[in-house]
Amino acid sequence: MKGVFITFEGGEGAGKSTVARRLAAALQTSGREVVLTREPGGTPGAEAVRGLLLDPVTQLTPLADTLLHFAARADHVARVINPALARGAVVICDRFYDSTMAYQGYGLGVDRAAIAALIGLMGLKPDLTFVLEVSQFTAKQRLASRGNVADRYELMGPEVMARIAAGFHAIAVAEPERCVLVDANAEADAVFAEVAALVAKRLGL
Repeated sequence: MKGVFITFEGGEGAGKSTVARRLAAALQTSGREVVLTREPGGTPGAEAVRGLLLDPVTQLTPLADTLLHFAARADHVARVINPALARGAVVICDRFYDSTMAYQGYGLGVDRAAIAALIGLMGLKPDLTFVLEVSQFTAKQRLASRGNVADRYELMGPEVMARIAAGFHAIAVAEPERCVLVDANAEADAVFAEVAALVAKRLGL
């Protein structure tokens, strides 16, 4: 049975993690192996890089930030994602390379052609990507409700966040065969229902 790779993308507070968890739980009931993972992270080494990247104290140039994401991603793909797909599993990943293009490329101004070249080195493309879009107002409300200390990316200003949101939208519009834009301002149940229906329609899961 062929493996299936599904990714969730979007800005801070879009609800990616919540929908990804619910989709994984729903698909597990069908008898398929489901691997739920995240980026940056997914392996011990990549999780260590994640800690560095999210720490508000960490100071990195945009290019260094980008390269660390791809270092973590290379390990994640080789050790977790590719082996799971080879087994025929459904892999659901909370963020993948589109986040690097949106955050570091569109948001922080790193050369997008260079990021695209690094994406090509990964040798892996998702079968289906959901890009969850929310207003800045909704995102702020959700982040505030978590009560957590803000990480490096959550502390980016509204101008950067606006560029990131525009980047995600541009990515989705450019690849409609892979990407689906989802209005994630709605309640979690409605967002999940839309996602589940699209997974069934596009992938037969």
